[in-house]
Amino acid sequence: MFTKMSEYAVVHLNHHKAIQGRYIMEDCQPNALRDPVQLTGDGFVLSNLPEPHRSRTRAMMRAHPELRRLFGRNPWTLVIGTGLVSFQFLLAYLLREQSWWLILLASWFVGAFAAHALFVVIHEAAHRLILNGATLNRLAGIFANLPLVLPSSISFERCHLKHHAYQGVYEYDVDLPNHWELKFFGSTVLGKAAWLLVLPILLTLRPIRLKSVPLFDRWVVFNWITMFGIDAVIVWFMGPAALLYLLLSLFFSVGLHPLGARWIQEHYTNDDEQETFSYYGILNRVALNVGYHNEHHDLPAVPWNRLPEVKAKAPEMYNPLKSYRSWAGLLRHFLFDGQLSIRSRVTRLRPVSAVRSLRADKKNATDQTKC
Repeated sequence: MFTKMSEYAVVHLNHHKAIQGRYIMEDCQPNALRDPVQLTGDGFVLSNLPEPHRSRTRAMMRAHPELRRLFGRNPWTLVIGTGLVSFQFLLAYLLREQSWWLILLASWFVGAFAAHALFVVIHEAAHRLILNGATLNRLAGIFANLPLVLPSSISFERCHLKHHAYQGVYEYDVDLPNHWELKFFGSTVLGKAAWLLVLPILLTLRPIRLKSVPLFDRWVVFNWITMFGIDAVIVWFMGPAALLYLLLSLFFSVGLHPLGARWIQEHYTNDDEQETFSYYGILNRVALNVGYHNEHHDLPAVPWNRLPEVKAKAPEMYNPLKSYRSWAGLLRHFLFDGQLSIRSRVTRLRPVSAVRSLRADKKNATDQTKC
């Protein structure tokens, strides 16, 4: 994790320019925040550099053109999603008449892992990495959404693609906390724990602030109708205890649970040299490699099962980067370290060329998916 940088990475580390807000990146900088940064009024770090992934992608594809062979889809993801959906509904049925404490334990130790993996299936669908075409992938995402109680698949797709294109831009990146979240929850242990506990609700509300992301369209409405219809069916045929199990599984998978540390791992940082982190621990086996976050941002057209190959084929790009081995350790660190908080995020102003960059990213994503 702290090995020496290769000569190739060092040579290309600082080849960047910032000219009147038009960002020009040359070659690769491993998530560097080398230029002077400042704190915003809300405590975020404001960087004058663009997001770090696009430049590394270009450098990596020049050095390793064979990585293109990893682009494509994995239909088996839908098979895994079908098994997880069936498993969650079956367990909800079996728990329909059990005590609340047994439902709580089941959702913490079992349901959270299934719900978390279903989020990864939704993520793959958002990038069109499961089936051919937008429609089939959206349907696959909505199907994976069924045991998660709250409608999220389509809204996640809309917002997550913006996150890739505008990482750290407050008006476009749903992954950044709202300003009011920073003030309301603060940086205390209890405040951070409460923030994690209700994170699923906060993630549902954040799209309201985003620009050029429609809150409602026919797909969003379809997602909402489907989800609330399924919730009603569960309560009618299984009872409220079954829905409680699914709801607790959702909250634990995203919030106050070792799995919830995944949201901290990805972009929360108090390191002025890195803003995106990967996790290489054992839980990747049940989380469909979602911990390979740097690799995913660099090559979003690579499905989850091939992400470890990206790191293996381009070690000079990833070995120098800091990473995590334990989500549980990171959760403890986030809660009790006063230096790491909800404010520990890197933000940037929107470059004037952002619209052209977004169009280029969409075209590249389409071209990669066709491979």
